[in-house]
Amino acid sequence: MERFKNKVALVTGGSRNSGLDLVERFAREGAKVWTCGSSAASTAKGAEALSARGLAVATEPAPDGAWQVRAMPCDISDGAQVSALFDAIERESGRLDVLVNNAANQGIGQGGPLDMDPAGFLDVFKTNVFGGFRVTQQACRRFFVKQETRGCVVFLSSNTARRAIRNRTSYCASKGAINSLVRSLALDLGPLGIRVNCCAPGYIRTERWNTLDPAVAARRRKNCPLGREATGADIAGVVAFLASDDASNMSGEIVTVDAGCSCQHMPIDVDC
Repeated sequence: MERFKNKVALVTGGSRNSGLDLVERFAREGAKVWTCGSSAASTAKGAEALSARGLAVATEPAPDGAWQVRAMPCDISDGAQVSALFDAIERESGRLDVLVNNAANQGIGQGGPLDMDPAGFLDVFKTNVFGGFRVTQQACRRFFVKQETRGCVVFLSSNTARRAIRNRTSYCASKGAINSLVRSLALDLGPLGIRVNCCAPGYIRTERWNTLDPAVAARRRKNCPLGREATGADIAGVVAFLASDDASNMSGEIVTVDAGCSCQHMPIDVDC
């Protein structure tokens, strides 16, 4: 299945965890995929991981047919770096059809709301909310409104936008802001033919799960009616659907992918 054949996609934050699966999914479905890490080191590490998955990855300008993935550093909280990324996309690919706003500051280790540094709170918003808005604005201005086939945007939010977790105030607040941003953008960009949707995961098996005490991981899974956390491939499948013509009449939607966590009142070992 090549739903994105002859299309160009940008996946921000595609250098680790589920970002790698997002990049791979779009590349396997025929897209030329641009991706970025927040630093040169993270971008190089991601490029190496994607190459190990059998994808043709370019980290420098190369003939279009020579790559499936084009990786370039870009911290989306930095306006100059975002402009440089879009300059490169315009120069080398000439179009953009899909934007996946995946890059995120997790806001881990900031402490509770009485202890955290307000500057740290702002850093999370600079990436998760303002960075996502900045990238979306560039994509729409430079490409989507000028192309006969208008583009689409998919944000990555979280089920914590509606069900908060402890000592992650900035992260939860930023994900709630993303949900509102998605609805607002969908409303204003819809008349221009641009769709904006959102995938809101719950637990995802990322690198951090490898360091969890097995008892902690087992307890987390008790929060999931389906009995397991999501894989990156689970998330990539939903994002690809939202970006495809199969979802051509969907916009402003927040699609939750959390193994049923959000549908319950209490997890099974509490509510029994």
